[in-house]
Formats: sequence, structure tokens, C-alpha cells
Amino acid sequence: MDIYNLISAGGLIILPLVAWTLSENRRVINWRVIGWGLGLQLLFALFVFIAPVGTKFFLLINKAVVVVLDSATAGTKFLFGRLALPPGTTNEAGESSLGYFLAFQALPTIVFFAAMVNALYYLKVMPRLIQGFSYIFTRLMKISGAESLCASSNIFVGIESALVIRPYLQNMTRSELATILSAGMGTIASTVLALYVFTLQNQLPTIAGHLVSASFLSVPAAVIMAKLLVPETGRPLTLGVDVKPFYEQEDNLIVSIINGAQSGLKLLGGIVALLLAFLGLLALLDLFLGYGGGLINNWFGLHLDISIKGILGYVFYPFTLIIGVPPSDALEIAKIIGERTVATEVVAYQHLAELMKAGALHHPRSAIIASYVLCGFAHIASLAIFVGGIGALAPDRLKDLSQLGFKALLAATLGCLMTGAVAGLFFSQATVLFH
Repeated sequence: MDIYNLISAGGLIILPLVAWTLSENRRVINWRVIGWGLGLQLLFALFVFIAPVGTKFFLLINKAVVVVLDSATAGTKFLFGRLALPPGTTNEAGESSLGYFLAFQALPTIVFFAAMVNALYYLKVMPRLIQGFSYIFTRLMKISGAESLCASSNIFVGIESALVIRPYLQNMTRSELATILSAGMGTIASTVLALYVFTLQNQLPTIAGHLVSASFLSVPAAVIMAKLLVPETGRPLTLGVDVKPFYEQEDNLIVSIINGAQSGLKLLGGIVALLLAFLGLLALLDLFLGYGGGLINNWFGLHLDISIKGILGYVFYPFTLIIGVPPSDALEIAKIIGERTVATEVVAYQHLAELMKAGALHHPRSAIIASYVLCGFAHIASLAIFVGGIGALAPDRLKDLSQLGFKALLAATLGCLMTGAVAGLFFSQATVLFH
């Protein structure tokens, strides 16, 4: 263990303190949520990164995801031919790859994974997994069954997680609503996990295992931050009660696969639309900032990066130091984290992969921590998606949801940083998991 591991350990204390400082009610602290939330993160990390059996399990999960991902590319290779071949590979006809194309190689896998997840729902595999995690969170952290069920489902799905607690949304407390929003934005869905694996696999062969680990670690982190920012002052109807997932059973397996694929196509379209709109608007805004920033730099003899990414990088810089990123890499990682806030994690992971490929990061722990921090929908676009999506299921609570939106985004962001701190605490160059 070196000094940076100890700094990451300190980050696990400082980040909740930041959330408490910004709390709606600093007098109300649920120590059980904080204690067990942090305890579950540390126990899971100890099992995966330290215990020999856990390490083998990690590598098995990583291999399984890669194998499934290879199967997922069969459709894209059939439809797009050489455009779908990853860089450095050839097809059966001996044709080589034309390079990396996000639209033809990574994004289409979302459709496959959406269909697979829906099939697992029909086969009742997914509901059992979700209920198992929900039982743990309800019993140990003493939060309501409804919010723990929704938070657990966020390990596997995105905005659809609200559907499993649809009957309870109307009567939830403000704190419960903040928790489900934070858990939704503080995690990623398994349907898009393949996209990030595809992006970073060449630079970090074990990325699939890390992203699966981050998905589990981020749930208790998001709950901790949500309960600190918006403490529970009411009495949830399902407090300490196990509730079963609510979902509509498909007619048969084929129908579930078809509906899942169609949902995946809608998700794919939404991601493409967001990237086209947000990247264009950010580029336009950067033009204005660049002009004004150029004048400021000339007047004062400075060399500041006055762009959206640069400004947010300065905001997140102290946080990257807190979670254990070495100073030599801290600003670059901070810019990527800041970029995720406005341009989605898809763009942020792309730029992380580019930094790794170019050898621009001086310490291997920086990329690992960044991959954990970025593993969440903690950005402006998802704020609108989650508030609007859950509001559509419970229209009478839309006002509360909209008021809680930015607090939930803050909780999700702090939760993702906390997950990165856990990864930084257990980082070791001596193990194959971090190579």
C-alpha cells in the first residue's frame, strides 16, 4: 500500500462530509446507511480484489462478458461488414478492419444486450437477482423496500428500474424519490455496459470485470450520498419491508426478445440523438468561450483552458486528488469527469481510451480510478431522462422530482467519485486485475 492508497481511503471520509455539508437537514444523519453502505463497498472490494477466490470470480466475469460481447458483434458484422471489424482484426474472407467506428462497432451492441436482458426478465432470472440484492440493502441499510428494490434493479437496467416499483411511486417520501433518482444516475445499465467494454478493451483487457464491479459498488455509494443530501424525515410505507418487483410478463420468450430489441433500438436512437445534439451545442459554446478565454489569457498572460471541459476540469480537480489520482494525471482525469457531466459517459470513456492509447497518463491507477468514476449516468441528459421518465409514471410527483433533480445529480456524482475512491484504495500494480 502506497501513499495514494491512503489518500483514496481519506476520500471515502471526505466525500460523505461534502454531501453532509450540503444537506437539507444536517441534524438528521442515518449512521446505519452510512456504515453499512461503506461496509458493503469495502467487503465487496475485499472479496473481488484481495481474496483469491474473488479474483478468480472477477476474471471469470470478465471473460464471460467478453465472450457474450463477441457474440453480440455477429449481427453488426453481418450488417456492416468490414466497418464492424475492430481495429487489427480480419474477417473469414481475409478482409482487414477499416478502423474504429463507434456507430458500427460499439453502439449496435446495445440492441443485443437489451434483448438479452428482456429475455432474462421473462425467464425470471433478472427479477430473482434484483430481489436478492434488494433483500441485502433492505435488511442491512434499513431503507425502504421500494427504494432498495429500485436501486438494486439499477445494477442491471436504467430508467426501466422505476417500473419495478410503479405501484409505490405515488406515496414515496422526498428522500425515497431522491434515492431512486440518485441510484439511477449513479449507475449504468447492463444494456450499455458492452459499449464501454468495447471502447476500453484494447487498452485495459480486464475492463469488463471492472465495470461489473463498479456497477455493484455504485449502488450503496449513491444511497449514502442521497440520504446525506436529502435525509429521511418521514415514514416510508415499505420501511424494512421486502417488496416484489412489479413487471408485466411477456406472452412468450420470442415476444420478450423482440420487445427487448425494439427497446434497445429506441435507446440506441436516444443515445445517438443526445450525442449529435450535445456535442454540437458544446462545440458552439466552446467557440464563444474560446474567443473570450483567448482575450483573458492574452490580457493577463495566462494559459488557462477556458472551455466547458477545461472549466469543469478545474472544478473537479480537487476531487480527483481526494480520490487518489496522482497530481501528474489529476487535471486530465478531472477534465474527463467534468466532460461526463455535460457530454455523457460515452464521450468521456472515448477520451479516456484515447489518453490511454496515447500514453498520456503517467500512472496506471489513474485510468482504473477514472473507469470506475465514469461508470454512471451522472450527467445533465440523464437528469432530464430520469425526472421525465419517473414523472410520467407518477405525474402527481413531478414537482417533487423536478425539485430534487439537481440534488440527485450531485448525489450521483459524489457516489461515482466514492466508487472511484474504493478502486483507488485497493489498487495494486502487483495484481493482474489492474493491467
